Amino acid sequence: MPELPEVEVTRLSFADRIVGGRILAVRMGKPLRWALGCDPRELVGRTVQSVRRRGKYLLLDLDRGVLLLHLGMSGSLSFLSNQPLPGVHDHFDLVTTRGELRLNDPRRFGAVVFAPADTAPEAVKLLGRLGVEPLGDEFGVADFHDALRRRKAPIKQVLLAGDVVVGVGNIYASEALFLAGIRPTTSAARIGRERAARLHAAVRDVLARAVSKGGSTLRDFSNARGESGYFQLEAMVYDREGQPCRHCDTPIRMIRQGQRATFFCPRCQR
Repeated sequence: MPELPEVEVTRLSFADRIVGGRILAVRMGKPLRWALGCDPRELVGRTVQSVRRRGKYLLLDLDRGVLLLHLGMSGSLSFLSNQPLPGVHDHFDLVTTRGELRLNDPRRFGAVVFAPADTAPEAVKLLGRLGVEPLGDEFGVADFHDALRRRKAPIKQVLLAGDVVVGVGNIYASEALFLAGIRPTTSAARIGRERAARLHAAVRDVLARAVSKGGSTLRDFSNARGESGYFQLEAMVYDREGQPCRHCDTPIRMIRQGQRATFFCPRCQR
């Protein structure tokens, strides 16, 4: 599943190329997770002014309204001057004077939703409950610790929930918890200020490094230029069950939390 680094890498790979493009046509394929919310023909003639990210959503700001894109479990975007004929898994094409943006999504859990503005109900429904951005200045240590103290759930589950801090998906939660030396089953409420500060720094470090490496390509992720990511090559625990810890040689363990695989070192993480 594309996580925050993959979504940010995708944004960076096409944002500057599509900005200024006037929409010439919109093609919709099979239904996605949510309806577009307007007649596709209403978007023709509008201009893309910027591309932002909020959590795992991409926001294409138009001169009138905004398009919210989510890649779902298996989606990816490509941006070319001329796209080939759409395939069976190509479900959205935005044709502009700068090029054609295409969403490919084999499982169709992704979405493209139009909202008249960020403050419109359509946007608030999707973005209103998201936590703070982990790479932004608003992600402070004290607030993070205070939020953890109010949660009794395991810290890995709290990180994934997205309402304390947004976008720390499964891969990067495991990696950040290893870097901070915290066992993923630890109750969030039991994490003291010092360990919360270590985890805060680890989250920012892991996500920033993942973005710099182009994200993680575990199966078929690529950015809008068709380029793969390489962060998975330096993962400390994720997808390394049974392999020796890079710090202490203890075999990495895997457990299930909320139907998601969690990887950790039983010696380094306590």
